[in-house]
Amino acid sequence: MRQERAVRTRRLILEAAASVFDEHGYEGATINQVVARAGVTRGALYFHFTSKRELARGVLAEQFGRTDVPRRHCRLQEFVDLGMLVAHLMPRDPMLSAGARLSLGRHPLGEPEGGASPGWIKRVEALLEAADEAGELLPHVVPAETAWLMTGAWTGVRIQSHKTADRSDLEHRVAVLYRHLMPSISVPGVLAALDLGEDRGERVAAELAQARASGTPDRA
Repeated sequence: MRQERAVRTRRLILEAAASVFDEHGYEGATINQVVARAGVTRGALYFHFTSKRELARGVLAEQFGRTDVPRRHCRLQEFVDLGMLVAHLMPRDPMLSAGARLSLGRHPLGEPEGGASPGWIKRVEALLEAADEAGELLPHVVPAETAWLMTGAWTGVRIQSHKTADRSDLEHRVAVLYRHLMPSISVPGVLAALDLGEDRGERVAAELAQARASGTPDRA
């Protein structure tokens, strides 16, 4: 019971920290704000996280567990589903939104490697490598290069959507990005079967929620 309580407290602190970082950024956020938002003592917070930097790193790590996508027969559909799921969740989930904000700027966490970006690139590369093994990619495609390019392009779309539409059109813009990219990497037979609808992320999120409710998640 003590261990379960500790896990719940840690999650509560991370949720509070994400909302504070999302609202105020790394420099503007304070430990006192997180403590007040979480409704815990400073001692409880410091038991789990030794500093604001550790809190921010915890938020960056937590976002990856929120975006597992269901396993598909078509591995490129998983590649699309990941980007569309994140586009759907980011305006709605402070953990993802805060993670994106913490990954930009002048590396306030002392992370010259770019915050969460390497993790996203690695994850996208793994999906593309699986698609390559399944014969779904055109011969010229190099998964590592495409993963880097797609992650950078997705980030640019997110930033532009935030500046021009407060992210209200993010799912539409990301869907357009995939419609432009996929013909250049996918074999024609797979391309014709891909679901690139701008509501794809919403439908994947609903699928995941149903799987969690039934206790039988099936994720890649």
